[in-house]
Amino acid sequence: MLVGYSSSSEEENEVIQNGKRKGEHIQSDDSSLDNKRCKKEAGCLLKVTRLQSVTDSKKSSSHAKGEEARPPQKCVLEQRPRLPLPGSVLNMFKETEEKEVFEDSTQYGGRIRSFAHERGNWATYVYLPYLAEDESLELADQLISGAGSHGVSLTRMEEFHISLSQTVILRHHWIEPFVLSLKEGLASGRRFLCVADRLKVYTNQERTRTFLGLEVRAGHAQMLEMVRAIDRTMQEFNLSTFHQNPSFHISLAWCVGDCSESLRGCFQELQTIVDDFEDSASLLRFSGHEIRCKSGNKFFSFPLL
Repeated sequence: MLVGYSSSSEEENEVIQNGKRKGEHIQSDDSSLDNKRCKKEAGCLLKVTRLQSVTDSKKSSSHAKGEEARPPQKCVLEQRPRLPLPGSVLNMFKETEEKEVFEDSTQYGGRIRSFAHERGNWATYVYLPYLAEDESLELADQLISGAGSHGVSLTRMEEFHISLSQTVILRHHWIEPFVLSLKEGLASGRRFLCVADRLKVYTNQERTRTFLGLEVRAGHAQMLEMVRAIDRTMQEFNLSTFHQNPSFHISLAWCVGDCSESLRGCFQELQTIVDDFEDSASLLRFSGHEIRCKSGNKFFSFPLL
């Protein structure tokens, strides 16, 4: 009996110990199940997250494709009327503007320009003025009448002068420095006496016009000195200088075309008119007291000392 009791208690202890072990195994099995569940749930969550990101990317790409497929909208600017410029601004450059000129030789007695007119170009030349008196105009009229009797129709000059330069072209912004250069070059020039009493026939370089003039006999050397100063300004602006060995003269009348031979045929008769003209000696003697420059419709004066 005692033996059976002890054995039973040992069995109970063994059962208890085994029960504890079994419980421990059960608990460990439950924890492993929990871990598996967590891992499975985490895997499912990761799959869902990845699926959602892929879906979002597809939506964004399809949205971008839809935007690209959609045609671009045109930007239409509203046309607003331009405001007019104030009168003060328009008048700022009024002096620099020139009216458009159309070539019409009938307006100039059949004369033809040596160069075409262009907007902004200013025909410019330098000269010694000759103030014509009534007697000078009468002498010119007698010469015109004498030439007309030989079939040459002449027209009296509108104004009389002695050219000291060729006609050149200046841009408007060159005029001021050009005039200043002339002023410096002619600053030391002195007055001199001129005598022009010898009749002579001239033509322009193109031979489109013929002139009847009086050649300068006294004052030639002083005029050459003036020309040298003027030529320096011309060279400074890359413009044509005056003729070599010039024949300074006062043109009295002109005609269209080359009529030099016809005038030379009656030259002696015309020279007699000059020699026999009353007070011709004093009439054709004058003082050179200033040099002038004409550029377009502008005049500049350079007094001599």
